[in-house]
Amino acid sequence: MAKVTVELDAELVVEVMVLAGVGNPQDAVELVVRDYIQRGHRTEARTATRDEALRTIDIKPRLQEG
Repeated sequence: MAKVTVELDAELVVEVMVLAGVGNPQDAVELVVRDYIQRGHRTEARTATRDEALRTIDIKPRLQEG
């Protein structure tokens, strides 16, 4: 896998290390990025399920009133 070098503020990285409970800055930032991506996928899955349910409701013919 290709590697990317990114410069970050030291205080930001230390905060991430503390929150992630990891002693290595590289590992801490990688965990945060992976978690962010996983949350995005879970949100997409929930949204897709909800949108599909709404589409199913909208497709059903409506009864004419009156």
